Amino acid sequence: MTGLRLAFSITLLLGGLFSPLAVRAQQAAKVPRIGYLAGDRAASPHLIEAFRQGLRDLGYVEGSNVLIEYRDAEGKFERLPALAAELVALKVDVIVAGGTPLILAAKQATRTLPIVFAAASDPVTDGLVTSLARPGGNVTGLSNIAPDLVGKRLELLKQAVPGVNRVAILWQPGGTGERTEQDMRKGAEAAARALGVRLQFLEARGPADFDRAFSDMTRERAGALTSLGGSMFFSERRRLVDLAAKNRLPALYQQREFVDAGGLMAYGANLADNFRRAATYVDKILKGTKPGDLPIEQPTKFELVINTKTAKALGLTIPPSLLQRADHVIQ
Repeated sequence: MTGLRLAFSITLLLGGLFSPLAVRAQQAAKVPRIGYLAGDRAASPHLIEAFRQGLRDLGYVEGSNVLIEYRDAEGKFERLPALAAELVALKVDVIVAGGTPLILAAKQATRTLPIVFAAASDPVTDGLVTSLARPGGNVTGLSNIAPDLVGKRLELLKQAVPGVNRVAILWQPGGTGERTEQDMRKGAEAAARALGVRLQFLEARGPADFDRAFSDMTRERAGALTSLGGSMFFSERRRLVDLAAKNRLPALYQQREFVDAGGLMAYGANLADNFRRAATYVDKILKGTKPGDLPIEQPTKFELVINTKTAKALGLTIPPSLLQRADHVIQ
């Protein structure tokens, strides 16, 4: 019995010594998982890579000390709620989403899991957060403050096409959030009155509406084009650019990716930079910071990008003063 008691005591002693080590080893082995919700991954691989680069800059290596679960709507945005629910069911540590439709889908799927957005138009107006300084709840991230830029884009378009008196504005219901869209329309109308141009709002719920919308622009003799933005337009940017060229419409877009695809002009925040910066939010959340305590980051710089090759194809001469102000000129 003495030998048995001694062996039992040694077992208890060793168990007491090594149990904390085993617990720490298990904790150290836990690899955080990020859920990445994409609207159309094939249309924006550079944005995913920008996010990954942001993680690498912070010491994260995908597949090693962090895992990423991707869910891609493949341009079918009606699939977003189900995909967001899948990420919630996987119990990821944080969900990353881009534009407003993706953020809303994630927020509807969970009120507890942290959500980081990379490009919300107006997160307060759309009810994503309570304030920019203290978002509250489980959502935070970066804004591209699109509503404040509508008037500026019309002003730039008027400078590029001085004789234009009618501008078509393409919009998608829900593309940037219902309340934000209302504010953007009001801002556009106020700017148009000041610039002496008339606006023609054209609704496009999906790519199937594009041909009809451009036919309406032609019939109403629109002299230029812009849009209220949205994830669907971004995914379909090459088709929009091609239709604008086919109909010989000078167009100003929200992101430089449209100009890279052959569009005339763009003015707005750098999306890739937003996605890279989103990684810093993820890092802080994984280290224990509550998303509601992380202020919304707003861009401090907006880039003006001009494609002079497209201008030449349209028979348009961009004023030298506008070219001098451009951050990037594609020739």
